[in-house]
Amino acid sequence: MQSTLAKVAALTLSLIATAASAEGVRTEKNMSLDLATQIAAQTVATCTANGYAVTATVVDRAGTVRAVHRADNAGPHTLEASRLKAYTSASAKNTTLAMMEGAQKNPAAANLVNIPGYLLLGGGVPVKVGNEVIGAVGVGGAPGGHLDEQCAVAGIAKVQDLLK
Repeated sequence: MQSTLAKVAALTLSLIATAASAEGVRTEKNMSLDLATQIAAQTVATCTANGYAVTATVVDRAGTVRAVHRADNAGPHTLEASRLKAYTSASAKNTTLAMMEGAQKNPAAANLVNIPGYLLLGGGVPVKVGNEVIGAVGVGGAPGGHLDEQCAVAGIAKVQDLLK
């Protein structure tokens, strides 16, 4: 009986150790340079077609810049604004417009504006494969954050076939 109990205990410890080591290595989807470039280009093209000179910055799941496209005549401020919106969206896994509205309506969320690197203005949209956020695109330069967001959504939609 003790021998069987010892074997069961050893087997159980072995399974626990195996499960713990399996958690040590993860496989995650992430943003390729080619995909980021296509999203940035499509986003700027959409805004340009609507008469807006913008910058689109695409970041990977960690918020690291992968691609930047700046339209002719886009203001210099659009570079940093688009980067911060992309970073904020990737970090929070939400649109920056939704975050801004939430911070305005909910006093408990108002302090989100104090997180270093966050910009709560519309124009940051997460890029997803299924439900997994693999990065985000941020747009700056249209005459309103809601218009920046529309361009970002359209840019992502144009590469939707690649997000599988």
